Amino acid sequence: MDFLENSVRSTGKRGSIEVITGSMFSGKTEELIRRLRRAQFAGLKVEIFKPSLDKRYSDIRVVSHDEKSIVSTPVDNAAAILLLAGDVDVIGVDEAQFFDNSIVEVCNKLADRGIRVIATGLDMDFMGNPFGPIPALLSIAEYVTKLHAICMRCGNLAQYSFRKSDEDQVVVLGEKDKYEPLCRSCYNEALKKY
Repeated sequence: MDFLENSVRSTGKRGSIEVITGSMFSGKTEELIRRLRRAQFAGLKVEIFKPSLDKRYSDIRVVSHDEKSIVSTPVDNAAAILLLAGDVDVIGVDEAQFFDNSIVEVCNKLADRGIRVIATGLDMDFMGNPFGPIPALLSIAEYVTKLHAICMRCGNLAQYSFRKSDEDQVVVLGEKDKYEPLCRSCYNEALKKY
């Protein structure tokens, strides 16, 4: 612990973990891009990573639903982030729910190095269950931002990502063709029909 305290004093860098979470269409990626661009504007060295399986909009860019984007490095697993991080001040991780639980250890190691880590991820899967490593990531984060979409059926705040198709595997990539954000009441009503 003394080593960590001394390294923070000597470098002036204080690592931290921020998690931006919520349902689909709530603006998580848009908020990630906004924070990373502000860090770049401040002259900080920034790197962003995304799971290589997420090719919905681009192979090498993180793209929000409103088409804002930033160049990223696709990786097959969380350990690759440690190998590729280099000398940076801020690391962004988009769609962290698609990594295995090792993403939690990776984020901790990066923060312990004095890096500000900003990760996004769905907090619940399409069945309303905690999604992958996100609950563990939320518990170790210094800062948590939970965003809400607007319910497509009633206009209230939405926290559920309802899958409109009958596929039953947890990970199914899709956009508005497969998912819609719903509030608790509309989500429960929609589940009755399936």
